[in-house]
Amino acid sequence: MKSLFPCLLAAAAMIANPAMAAAGACRAHSPAHRVALLELYTSEGCSSCPPADQYVAGLRAAGVSGERAVLLSEHVDYWNDIGWKDPYSRAAFTDRQRWLSGLAHTRTIYTPEIFMDGKELRSWAGGGVPAAVQRINAQPAAADISIALGQAGAAGLPVEVSASSARDGKLYVALVQSGVASAVTAGENRGRLLRHDFVVREWLEPVALAADAKSGKNGAGVTRTFVLPAGALSGNLGVSAFVQSEQGEVLQALALPLCGG
Repeated sequence: MKSLFPCLLAAAAMIANPAMAAAGACRAHSPAHRVALLELYTSEGCSSCPPADQYVAGLRAAGVSGERAVLLSEHVDYWNDIGWKDPYSRAAFTDRQRWLSGLAHTRTIYTPEIFMDGKELRSWAGGGVPAAVQRINAQPAAADISIALGQAGAAGLPVEVSASSARDGKLYVALVQSGVASAVTAGENRGRLLRHDFVVREWLEPVALAADAKSGKNGAGVTRTFVLPAGALSGNLGVSAFVQSEQGEVLQALALPLCGG
């Protein structure tokens, strides 16, 4: 039986935030199977990255649905001093890429690089993603996640996320935008119009799951109002969340498009 703990957390949060409930929030709850987490580390300053960006953008059309995999495009900042500053880059993504690489006992980081559930997938260009997703989906979920999104407005997007697991881990939450584009005027991609999907625009500090005496499990909750990117269309926005252990294993992942998107 699936744990009711995340649902109870979400319900309690709704009661504590009447505005969220009144806004007619849309909700999602993670399935019994494990949803894969795909992370693309990329940069607009890297000439070999656009094909990887296009590959990840096409995965939904190729049958890798949101029920099977959460897709994240994380733009690193170590290309920013080589002619072009990527407007979507963050030092946090470089730090995370280094952390994941360190778990594999390597100091080498590069772009484009794809991780599946915390492990590098070098075979992605040869069609390795669908097979990896299938292997991950065959595993039972090791955590439960719930996401509730309120109505987006001038004040931003109200978001509430809860998670529980019998294991230790941290809850990660991100605001994700698709359909973005940049006209690059310098660097290796000078003169190109680059398009991206699943770009992480906001990345919250992860929250450690804490023991809950009543449920006998570990749980965490996040309540946040995201400031929306300028000019963003609601249909191109969503929130993704995942629970990951300190050893890098992704226990569960979930994504929810913005209400009405």
